[in-house]
Amino acid sequence: MTTDADAETTKLLSDREVREAKRRVSPRAAVVFETVRREGQQELERSNAALAFSGLAAGLSMGFSLVATGMIAAALPASPWRGLIENLGYTLGFMIVVLGRQQLFTENTVTAIVPLLDNRDRRRTFGNVVRLWSIVPATNLLGAWLFALLVAHTQSFAPNVKAAFLHIGMQTLSYGFNTTLVKGIFAGWLIALMVWLLPAAENARLWVVLIITYVVGAAGLSHIIAGSVEALYAVVSGAATWSGYLIDFLVPVFIGNCLGGVLLVSILNYAQVAPENIEGGED
Repeated sequence: MTTDADAETTKLLSDREVREAKRRVSPRAAVVFETVRREGQQELERSNAALAFSGLAAGLSMGFSLVATGMIAAALPASPWRGLIENLGYTLGFMIVVLGRQQLFTENTVTAIVPLLDNRDRRRTFGNVVRLWSIVPATNLLGAWLFALLVAHTQSFAPNVKAAFLHIGMQTLSYGFNTTLVKGIFAGWLIALMVWLLPAAENARLWVVLIITYVVGAAGLSHIIAGSVEALYAVVSGAATWSGYLIDFLVPVFIGNCLGGVLLVSILNYAQVAPENIEGGED
């Protein structure tokens, strides 16, 4: 709706300047919501095989976060600022997955909640959400385990780099249930916020992914797939146990990522847009 003030201001601008002003206006929250909803709907409509192969690819790709972080860590001296530099490598796996449109738990799976909240055919949509939430985490974790197994039992990397991998993995497992749960909430929160920022980012998508995931890594927050590559490396190397991985990491980080991604982001963002959708439907 154009007001008298808007019309008066427009008279002072050329047609080209008006178009430029329109281009620079940030999209409304409802536009961002609809973009995320459509992306989520597309994910829900993918076949089981497509989800499985894409999820497996994402799990494998996330292994490169461990590789890049470990390589940088192995080259740096022990110092207080070391973590700020080495966690630049943590962003690599996320950049591959997000820009390559692979299925990653806490990213694509969070977008799938939006169609569920907004869809009147909730029974059918709920079934597809359960299907997505079953296939993607399972294949992500399978890819993470295969990557850790390959790296641990081959001579692909120098001993000092593999020692850095092991140090990272043991640190991931060291926080305990409660701390990992809280770290998982913050990580799920940030990754889900990244999903909502990307539609408006346009040519800055790479920077959004890099900055958000760097903060997750540098703050030592817990992401279920990136952290699983790290923790599973320690497990397959014989330095940690499967029970330790399941109890001290997998269960609490799964709960935390879901709470942070679904409750704090998807539902809250839906709540701020829902009144606009209702008003729009009444006009």
